[in-house]
Amino acid sequence: MNIENIGAIFLIPNLLGDSAPLEVLPISVKKNIESLTYFICENEKVTRAFIKKIAPNKAQQELNIVLLNKFTDPQEVASFLDPCFEGESIGLISDAGCPAIADPGAIIVELAHKKGIPVKPLVGPSSILLALIGSGMNGQNFAFNGYLPIDKEERKKTIKALEKKSSELQQTQIFMETPYRNDAIISDLIKILHPSTRLCIACDLTLKSETIKTHTIEEWKKSSFSIQKRPAIFLIQKD
Repeated sequence: MNIENIGAIFLIPNLLGDSAPLEVLPISVKKNIESLTYFICENEKVTRAFIKKIAPNKAQQELNIVLLNKFTDPQEVASFLDPCFEGESIGLISDAGCPAIADPGAIIVELAHKKGIPVKPLVGPSSILLALIGSGMNGQNFAFNGYLPIDKEERKKTIKALEKKSSELQQTQIFMETPYRNDAIISDLIKILHPSTRLCIACDLTLKSETIKTHTIEEWKKSSFSIQKRPAIFLIQKD
């Protein structure tokens, strides 16, 4: 098939919370959503609500949505890109933020490259990058580590290893946590990290309740700061 007849996969960023779409997303995201009828997402209800919010005049009954999450049969995934070979472009949408970052959509992007399908990433909010640039930590050398282990001993070892790596490489270490464990991880970080290590806690990014604070562990120990169950990103740097 002529490459000109192949549809593209558009990587569409979602909001990080309940904010006005065009205060956070560029108009190009709205225009692309309005032009597409095929979508891949994690949660259909969340995706339909997002599409309705950013493109209220788009007919919901015309949407063709397939789900990519932990319940998806791996053997079905290859067929998700079939519309591209019929000239239709597809939108890949995450539940929050940019698709393919801490998100199963990376599988689709990898497959698109293998099949010669054009990949079109769109500009939008990434909580990881927003937290980094707001932290005052090293933006020249950084690593995202996903979620820390749930087991207490493994988590303690991981925190110490990340602190050591940060010091040796002068590298900002970034990670996240399930919101209901936020205060527990903050408590662990304050107990485990060296007093001079800097910790940034960035939560509710792009929302009116946004909070970004960077202090040394010694300073954090004097604080009664709590974020409860607000979505957050954590960053540490040891000089």
